[in-house]
Amino acid sequence: MRQAKPHLEFVGVDLHKGWEVPPGYPPGFTQKILASDIDETAKRGSRTRLLRIAPGAYSTEPFVHDHWEEVFLVQGDLIVGNDAQGRGGQSSQAFTYACRPPGVHHGPFSSKGGCLLYEIHYYATGGERRQGG
Repeated sequence: MRQAKPHLEFVGVDLHKGWEVPPGYPPGFTQKILASDIDETAKRGSRTRLLRIAPGAYSTEPFVHDHWEEVFLVQGDLIVGNDAQGRGGQSSQAFTYACRPPGVHHGPFSSKGGCLLYEIHYYATGGERRQGG
């Protein structure tokens, strides 16, 4: 039987410890998993995480994944579409939001002053795959 995300009732989140570099991400990008039962092999479940981008850090390639992603920029600046040297792109400030269906190329990303993102990743079931309104 599949393990579901745990029931958590307003637990403290230590923003100083427990950060890790997500697989395949460049230096300066770190995540803190808040709750997860995602199984990317079986294509089911969900993950809630914080993603932090250090000041001056940048990725060089767009990201694409097979799950839905919702992102809320909690603090700082996020630049989308920079070049391979981290220059250019479209800047956003807190509080902005994105919702991406599976298969959408997004990024590369950078941040001049650093940022904190709240993200939810999930696999849709049945009719949830529908795009648009």
